[in-house]
Order: sequence, then structure tokens, then C-alpha cells
Amino acid sequence: MEFEKRKAATLASIRSSVTDKSPKGFLDEPILHLLETINHHPSYFTTSSCSGRISILSQPKPQSTNPSTKKKARGGSWLYITHDPADPESVLHLLFPPHPPTQITDPLDQPSELVFRFEPLIIAIECKDVRSAQFLVATAISAGFRESGITCCGEGKRVIIAIRCSIRMEVPLGDTGKVMVSREYVRFLVDVANEKMVANRKRTDGFGLALLSNGFKNPDDANDVDEDDNFEKLAGNDESSINNGDLLPGPHQDLMPLSTISITGESVEKLHLWGHAACTIDKTDRKEVIVFGGFGGFGRHARRNESMLLDPSCGTLKLVAVSESPSPRLGHTASMVGDCMFVIGGRADPLNILNDVWMLDISTCEWSSQRCIGCEVPPRHRHAAASIGSNVYIFGGLNQDKILSSLHFLDTKNLQWKEIEQRGPWPCARHSHDMVAYESQLFMFGGYNGEKVLDDLYSFDVQSCSWKLEMVSGKWPQARFSHSMFVYKHVIGIIGGCPVSRNCHDLVLLDLKHRLWRSVRLDFMNKELLVRSTASVIGDDLIVIGGGAACYAFGTKFSEPVKINLLQSLTMSENDVEASIEVKTEASLSQPCVIQLERKYAKLGKDILKNFGWLDLERKVYSHEKGLYICFPVTEKLSALFHEKQLLDKDLEGSEDNHLTSQLTKGLSPKEISSSVALNLLKELGARKFTNVAVEAKKVAKSPLQRMKEAVTSILKQKGLPEELLDELPQKWERLGDIVVLPVTSFKGPAWSSISGEVWSAVAISLSVNRLARQGRVEANGTRDSTLEILVGDDGWVDHRENGILYSFNATKCMFSWGNLSEKLRMGNVACENEVVVDLFAGIGYFTLPFLVRSKAKLVYACEWNPHAIEALRHNVEANFVSDRCIILEGDNRINAPKGVADRVCLGLIPTSEGSWVTAIQALRPEGGILHVHGNVKDSDVSSWSEHVSKSLGDIARAEGRSWEVTVEHIEKVKWYAPRIRHLVADVRCR
Repeated sequence: MEFEKRKAATLASIRSSVTDKSPKGFLDEPILHLLETINHHPSYFTTSSCSGRISILSQPKPQSTNPSTKKKARGGSWLYITHDPADPESVLHLLFPPHPPTQITDPLDQPSELVFRFEPLIIAIECKDVRSAQFLVATAISAGFRESGITCCGEGKRVIIAIRCSIRMEVPLGDTGKVMVSREYVRFLVDVANEKMVANRKRTDGFGLALLSNGFKNPDDANDVDEDDNFEKLAGNDESSINNGDLLPGPHQDLMPLSTISITGESVEKLHLWGHAACTIDKTDRKEVIVFGGFGGFGRHARRNESMLLDPSCGTLKLVAVSESPSPRLGHTASMVGDCMFVIGGRADPLNILNDVWMLDISTCEWSSQRCIGCEVPPRHRHAAASIGSNVYIFGGLNQDKILSSLHFLDTKNLQWKEIEQRGPWPCARHSHDMVAYESQLFMFGGYNGEKVLDDLYSFDVQSCSWKLEMVSGKWPQARFSHSMFVYKHVIGIIGGCPVSRNCHDLVLLDLKHRLWRSVRLDFMNKELLVRSTASVIGDDLIVIGGGAACYAFGTKFSEPVKINLLQSLTMSENDVEASIEVKTEASLSQPCVIQLERKYAKLGKDILKNFGWLDLERKVYSHEKGLYICFPVTEKLSALFHEKQLLDKDLEGSEDNHLTSQLTKGLSPKEISSSVALNLLKELGARKFTNVAVEAKKVAKSPLQRMKEAVTSILKQKGLPEELLDELPQKWERLGDIVVLPVTSFKGPAWSSISGEVWSAVAISLSVNRLARQGRVEANGTRDSTLEILVGDDGWVDHRENGILYSFNATKCMFSWGNLSEKLRMGNVACENEVVVDLFAGIGYFTLPFLVRSKAKLVYACEWNPHAIEALRHNVEANFVSDRCIILEGDNRINAPKGVADRVCLGLIPTSEGSWVTAIQALRPEGGILHVHGNVKDSDVSSWSEHVSKSLGDIARAEGRSWEVTVEHIEKVKWYAPRIRHLVADVRCR
């Protein structure tokens, strides 16, 4: 039984009930089917795996040359990694960037070794016994994995084998200071590694086939229900109700930055918490987040009962002095009703689960214990709560080993508890979910029911007292628990949660107006772990406090308080939805339906559906209501027939079709009845049809890449060209307005030139666009001209809306900066209504327009010397109705920039703007002002770069006769420009 217990626990982990321990955080897609085949066998389960990878590893150089010194792992980080054949251009661009940034060398910063690697498949498998291990090792060796063997075996020990081979490769390239090999040699290494990757895939596929031929079962066969189907097993392994896949290849998605809140007053360690609760105080004169309880805190980590106030605008954190307070706890909830915060339940220790109610009056900062009347509310923690009017609603939670599904509400006017009677659709028992209130409805998502992680979305109408399982368009969020939810305008947001995977790095937004899921990928620069954190909305900002986990041997991990701009997030999510419309599956458009039958009739119903071709074999059969019902996906044909009123309402009494069930039990098979009789029989068996069910998304969505591949394959076959050319198809692309832009390396081989017209048309159709372009390299000249090539369409002029600002430009003449979205928004939020601003590198208006449109600057001098950018800039100030407050100065800013007029100067040029620092100082008013200095800087040189900026600008100011104090007030981390290279902006005050 020990083997079975370990297998069950491991498979539960693989199915995302806990965090994947690999650095990547999820299983390799190329071997998912192989792992499922192995894990489907009762004698085996996988404990770790890698499908094979090509990587560049940066690792510290060895510190000791003493041969007697015991070797230790040197650690390091991946600069590049792929589990597919590597793109040589991407590797070359990484190692030999076209514009290496100017770096200030720190003598204490030692370069790291760069090693190019190919590593083949390796799988660790625990076996039930030695005999099973010997069989699997022999099978692996016969498939080419000749170094496979038993790594652990003996009395009382687990039997573990490793599937592996020796076609690995490891080549030193030099170090981070200097690459010691040529571009040609790197290209050669990539070709060799790609050949090894192909050989590795062939061996892997051969191993999978060998398993199937030796009695292993294909796990996909479980979707078809046959005579020996075990519906109890299907119910026990009921899958998550939404089919969550990885993001499909498609348009590039920008990362939404998280801004760390600098804490003053109390120590930031007091906010190193998880399992706490927080509420927003959103008044005209007071905008704060109040935090109570949780685990962690300053000093020794423990359950806390401190009350704290955080002002996110300035980062001030202060303790609330109280005469009494609730006992230390975690897993409680806090809800605002007027000026009072109500804390309910939680866990004081593993044996003490609470059901008490405490109220904090935020005007007097006094706690009081509330004695409530009404029904009894069981103790609970990890429940969810939300308030509507004077009522606080709580659902679910955990009481010792019992998971709850009850819904109670507390009327705070008379302190009376009431329980909502369970009737109609009702969410299953769960804990670690979250719930928010929007108008007269509660919305609840996710959680854990003791067997699986949930991804269902329920709404509760407080007027009709009824639950509804919501069906929403768009990419459904990943199943999760211990996440946080919030409401912003007409949007409900979900952030963080467990399992910690790349999909939980998204900020998920539910647009209630359009009934549409949106998402924005977050830039987790500091490895934030937003598990059991809180999310509070103040203005346009989301304040995320705490979160973390116990990492066992590595101690505890807590997240710093961060801030996310929700207005920018909405803009980015809307752009991403427009860019990804084409990846919607046919299933989402045609509203697929299922036929639900009681489990005892499932076999008969399945036979009928299969016989008449009504069973949709592309989608999964699944159980419902804890296995009481089985749901069969059916075709559109049956859906239409089921809608015909004469069939649905037909009275069978007295007709020739009466007593169909008794006839079939006497031996009449489905093949001997008509389709109309079959429909009536399904109705007699109690069949019910449900449409637009979220679980019914197609298992395999045709991505734009798949459509492109099919279209191009057809052209290659017609022209008699080799299918190897398909390897040159782009794997990703970007959007500029309504133009899809392919990478510069796409379709570059000579073989494409003869069929380019047909190919461009096919690619445009597969991507559902009217204009198609191919990226060119930005010219290495002073104006950084674009060399974008239009492949389909008339011209390159595009309109791009961002943060409420319209940017128009000719993409074939001007480059567009995608990565500065957060900085453009930051400049748009600067208070400069009465200021004169000088933008020394205006371009098409990247920062000029935010200063004018959003910050309402009094006047902006826009300096630019690229005639194509100036053409776009003149158009953009007119299109955004700000031309009366903008003076455009054409030419070299070192000659044409105004002097002595600016309150603020923007130097938005990378990799460095140092050539115009003198011009910037001269542009400031005699009393000084603010400079926004851009630059690309090695991540270890941020401090020294900041000192260099302040010292150099101070020297320039003195040389210009200005006795200013020059200080760097803030360093904004805009984005990663290259590995270990950040794009920074220094806010420099001169006074």
C-alpha cells in the first residue's frame, strides 16, 4: 500500500494540487503523453522528468583548484533555454547584441562562465517491484536509452530507475565579460544541438511506441465509454471543469510591471505575512489599506494579531494602537460595512478553529467583540467573505478535516446570523477560494475541494438567493486556490494562487460588460509569490500585500508589498484580446452542447449516441454531481434535433414508440430502431441538454500557427518543394495596429522567393488579417529608421491606441517602442499642469503625448531630427487635440533645444542619452527642475550608474554656472533590455 500512497500523492502533485518543484514550474509539453502513459500503468509513476533541452548556462567560476576539495554545485542561471530545436538567430542576438550597452565595470563583479549545452531526455520512475523495474529498463535500452538503469534498490528501499542516454553536449563559450568563440562557431553548435534534439525525439517516440506494444494503455482511450467502463472511477477522477491549456503561440504579449512599495515608518517585515486579511479605506481625505492578523511578521514568524495601516501613496506603515484586539490568527476574513471592519473566524492553532466575530471602528480605531444571535455558524478558516449593504456573506471553509459548503450571512445591523437554504444549483464544498461583491451579486472562483483544484465561477444573486454557474467567453483562468480577487470598475480581477505556474503569473480580468475573460502577464522581477496574499483597490492601483509559502529546507518565502496600475492593465488586456481573437476555437463560437444522463443509463445512452453518429468524439465524456450523472458531448446535428418542439413535447402514450425501454431490454439493439425512436428513448431515459458549457471546449484548438502550417504545407506540395521548409515558419509575431509583423528571419530562404505571393496571402488568411509585414532590423543610424517590409496591404500607416492616447505612424519608416508602456503611463501620471516640459528625443510622441494628454502640461517643446518621426508627431498632436500646447523643433537638440525655460526635461534615448546631458542642464530654468534620464545598465551596476548620473550632471551644472544640488530621487526599472541588462530611468532633481 505504501507504493500506492506515494503514487497517489505524486500524481496529485503532477495534476497541479501543489507547486511543481522544477525551476520552470510545469511539465515539458513534448513528453506529456509519454508521462501519462507511464503513470497510467499500475506498477509505475514518474517522479521527475525533462524532455531534453538546449540551453546556455551562466555559472560562477570555480573558486578552488585544490583537487582534495569536495566539489559543490556552483549554481547559476539560464540565459537561454528551449525544449524544442533552437533558433540560431535568437542565440546569436543574445550572445552578440547589435548594440551592446555601455557598462560601468564594477571590480567586485566577477564574470560568470557561459556554457552551451544539449541534454537529452531523462525520466526518473518509481517502480512497484524489482521485476517491474527490470522490464522497463530493458524496454528503454531497446529504444536507444542505453544508459538507463536501476538507481535505488534494496530491502526496504524504494525501487527507482532512470531513463537516459549519453547524446549530451557541453561546450564553453567564454564568460559574461567576453564570448571567446565566433558567430559561425555558435551557429555550428546550434545546428549540432538541433540534430541531437531530433535524434532525442525519435528515441523518445520509439520508447513510447515500445510501451504501447508491451501492454501499456493509451490514456486517451479513457474518453470513450465502452462495456467495461468504470463510471465510479470516472467520477472519482472527475477532471477540472475547464480545459486549461498552455498559451497558444501567437502575438507577443507585453509584461505588466509590478512596482515595489517602499515602506517607511514601521519595518516592511511586518507586512511579510500570509493568511492575513485586508480592507480598503477609500474616503476623500483618507485612502489606506488596513491589515490584520496572518502568519509571519517581524522577528520570529508566528500568528499575529496586529492591526496596521498602509498609505500606498507614500508607503507609510503604522501600527494601530488598540486597547484590545482579536486573538492571533490566520485564514480569517475581513469585510468593510460603512466605517466598520468585521473579522470572522480563522485558525488560532491547529486544534482551535474560530467562529467569533470582531468589529474594528476605523474612525476610533477600537476593536470590539460582537455577540451574535441567530443560527449557529460552524467554526471555519480558509473561507471567503464579501459584503453587500449591511450584510456580510461567508461561504465554505475548513473546520478540522471537514470542508464546508454552507452559505451564511451576518446582518450587521442586528448582529444576526442566517443560513441560506440550499436549493437549485449549489457550489461544491471548498476552501481557499475567494469571493467578491459586485452590485447585488457575489462572484466566487476556484478553491480546493479535498480532491482537486477548482476553476469554476459561480455567481449568487442576493435578491433571489440563487447560485448560477457562470459561462464566460475568452481564455478560462487556470484552476487555483489561495488566490485573491478584487473589483475595479466593471471588472473582477483574479491574481496569484496555487499551483504556482506561469499561468498564475497572469492578472486575470473578467469584463462583466462584455462577459469576457481577459488577462495580462505580470513581470515577476523579484519572484513574488502571491499565495494567500491580499488585493486591495485604491483609485487606479491594485495594492497586493503579503503572500508566500514555507519552502522547507529553504526556509520561508514572503513577498514584498507591490502596486499594479489597473488602468494600464485594462489597456494591455484589451490590446491582447484584439490580438488573439483568431485563436478562439470553433467550439466557443458554435455553443457546443452535452446530453446528461443518470449514471445507470449511461451505457445505453452512449450506445444510442454512437450508433447514430451523435457522439462528438473530439470532446471528453465527464461526470457531474459527484458521479450521479454522465455528460456526453454531442454533435450540432443532435443539438438541432433536440430543439425541435414536436420531438421534445411528443406524448408517447398510445404511440407505436411506447414501451421502448422494455423492448430494448428484450434484446432490441440501437441498430434496429429509427432516429426518431432513439430521440424519444433518450427523452424517456431523462436526457437533458445543456449548451455553452465551459468544459466543452475542444481538446485541440486550431491555433493560428497550425492554420498557417496547413496552408503553407499545401502550397509546398503543389509546387513540389520539400516540407523541411516548414521549419522556417515563425513561431511568434507582433501586432502594430491592424498589421501582423513577422520576425525578420521569417521565410528568408531562397526557396521562398518563387512562391512568396501565394505564401503571403495564405499566411495573412491564416492569421485573419488584411495587412502582413516582416520586421527589418532597426537601422544603426542616428534616427534609428525602421526597415519594416509590407508583404500584404497597401501602406504601413497604422493607428495604435495606448493608455487612452492615439499613436499614428508609418511602420515602414518609424520604429515603435513596445516595452516603454509602463514608463509612458508613469509620465502621464506626473502632476505638471503648470509646467513647461522639454522632450529632447520626442520620436512620434512616446512621452510628449502623455505629458500633453494625460499630465496636462502647460507647454511641451518636442525635439526630433528624424523627418519620418516628425511627420507622425505633427499628425499625433493634431489627432489628440493638443497641438496648441506643443512646439515641435526639428533638428539636432544640441543646437535647437530651448534654454532656461523647462521645469522638466525628458531624455528618453537608450542605450544612453549622455550626449545630451549638457543640453538638458541648459534647458532647465535658473531655479532648477527635474530630469528623467534613460539608460541601459547592467543589473549589478544600478547603484554605480546612479552615482555616475548625479555626479556627472552636478559637474555639468557647475560648469554652466548653476550652484544646484543634484540628487537622484528615484530609479524606475522599466524593463529587461537583454539578459542582466535593465532599461532604467533616473528621476534627477536639480535645485
